[in-house]
Amino acid sequence: MTHFRPTIDAIAAYVPGEQPAPGARVVKLNTNENPYPPSPLAIAALQNVDLDDLRRYPHPFAEQFRKSAAEVLDIDPAWILVGNGSDDLLTMLIRSITGTNRAVAFPVPTYVLYRTLGMIQEAPVVEIPFDDAYTLPVDALVQANAALTLIANPNSPSGTCASTEQLADLASRLDGVLAIDEAYVAFADTHALELVQRFDRVIVLRTLSKSHSLAGLRLGFGVANPTLLAGPAKVKDSYNVDAVAAHVGAAAIRDTKHTSVNINRIRQSRTQMSERLQALGFRVWPSQANFLLVQPPGNTAQQLYKALKSRGILVRYFNVPGLADKLRITVGTDDQSAELTRSLKTLMSASDDNTNPAQ
Repeated sequence: MTHFRPTIDAIAAYVPGEQPAPGARVVKLNTNENPYPPSPLAIAALQNVDLDDLRRYPHPFAEQFRKSAAEVLDIDPAWILVGNGSDDLLTMLIRSITGTNRAVAFPVPTYVLYRTLGMIQEAPVVEIPFDDAYTLPVDALVQANAALTLIANPNSPSGTCASTEQLADLASRLDGVLAIDEAYVAFADTHALELVQRFDRVIVLRTLSKSHSLAGLRLGFGVANPTLLAGPAKVKDSYNVDAVAAHVGAAAIRDTKHTSVNINRIRQSRTQMSERLQALGFRVWPSQANFLLVQPPGNTAQQLYKALKSRGILVRYFNVPGLADKLRITVGTDDQSAELTRSLKTLMSASDDNTNPAQ
């Protein structure tokens, strides 16, 4: 006898990227974390948390962080809804908008959690294939006529980015809500925040995980017309953002100088890593994120993934159609990138000598 709904029994759980054991010495390039420390202002805020804040419930809308984010973005705080990471916002959107007769649509391959959340809600899930260049399939998404359309921009795992004009075209032709997931937008050349002013059906999602080196804090937010935020706000957990996260996040998002320095370092390292991998014969998709999607020569992605892991270097491998011959590699420090390149040269040289690269 099962205790769960048939839907829950049937779905596969979302599998996050591998986390090494505490203290393990690895080059971790598999989960797109920022390799540099958080803002000193954020660290000071953490060290000076008012202990009385741990005794009391936090503000239900994380007002301290919401006001700071609003000032940085120059918008009204009422246009911001804060969550326990941007995944929390995705859950709110799925719960409040989709249902058994209300579909969710998105192009694939993309963030796998979209599918999982839709299936949990028992909503029809409409997946529109990307082409090989990961061009946004605007016409097909419009034809899907979904209650909620999700676009990761930049996309993961490709790192590619649709233009603001393409997103505006999509928004203008949809009847349902368009959620633009900008988890990696800090590393991109453009963003779509202006669209929330132009279209009351558009919400833009942001996170402090990558850009602000705060993946462990779990803090994200959505920006939209308050009339659109009203629905997700009804289904959020009563105190979904804890007082420590709101306090530290408020300090982090205000330190725009520190964030800008780290982002520029990662963008420069991204270019260097792309050039090195292309020199080794890899196909590299143009990335606007803090990672690269690459295709190793000779259909060796899975073997290289295993071989790198045996050397203490973690990259992401997706054994699914369309990605089984590719790897997603986080942009780390220059030293980490150099170690990755050295290991790949050794493994690929061994492969050329008819030696299994996984050995």
